[in-house]
Amino acid sequence: MPGSRSPILDVLQRLAPGTRLREAFERIMQQGNGALVVIGSGPAVEDICTGGFRLHEAGFTVAKLAELAKMDGAIVVDDQAERIVRANVHLIPDPNMKTVETGSRHRTAERAAKQTGRPVVSISEDRAVVTVFVGHEKLELEPPTIVTAKVNQSLGTLDRFRDRLDTAVERLNRLEVADLATYREVVTVLQRAELVRRIGASVDRDSVALGGEGELVRLQLADLLQGIDTLQTLVVRDYVNRLSKASVDRTLAAIGEIPTERLHDPSTVSAAAGFDRADSEVSPRGLRLL
Repeated sequence: MPGSRSPILDVLQRLAPGTRLREAFERIMQQGNGALVVIGSGPAVEDICTGGFRLHEAGFTVAKLAELAKMDGAIVVDDQAERIVRANVHLIPDPNMKTVETGSRHRTAERAAKQTGRPVVSISEDRAVVTVFVGHEKLELEPPTIVTAKVNQSLGTLDRFRDRLDTAVERLNRLEVADLATYREVVTVLQRAELVRRIGASVDRDSVALGGEGELVRLQLADLLQGIDTLQTLVVRDYVNRLSKASVDRTLAAIGEIPTERLHDPSTVSAAAGFDRADSEVSPRGLRLL
């Protein structure tokens, strides 16, 4: 559904540049070491831990985590990353759990994240790359300079697509007033609105990875996405065959599930929305214009 947000974004916010965890990971890479860090403790984590040692009242600091990473085992910190709970631990998740990773550290991290539901961070010693596993999701933490360049490019793309959407909406307005609207114009608006929403979600994800430096990006993003969800909902309410909340929600969900590479196909969007022939004239209920 529009507006949904992936759980991994909350983890990215906690690992953004300037946070203590991110500084610790960067120091580990500077030392030429690798690491396996579980963010969060509890019974599910304890079930896959063996060996190592417990740390009592060990407050989290960047230096402590970096020093403990010099040992081979994994490190477990509490949910808020305020204490280091265990160190030099051997993680033994279910070996039957499927994984697409090849390296032993990454395979363990992926399985541990799936089994415990806790974020698990794997730092590659050879590649000096930080990979975050959250449930069934995976993301590599990129340097801020690379993320910034990507965000700026995406914002430019989003701006162009928003202009195209606004143009499509203006055309639909004129045709509705003249009672000449067809499903083709409606589908064009829905296509472009969904593309704008998806590009915005990608920019939102990257802006979170910038931490405090992403505040300006989020302000620009909010401006470019203003009214998108409302527009989608009102257009569907105007033209859906049966006007009910359940019917509107199903239509929006169906459009949201269309793969991006097929979103450019008008017939795919028409089918998801339950529309008839593209060039059939249709009268809106007028809810959007009102």
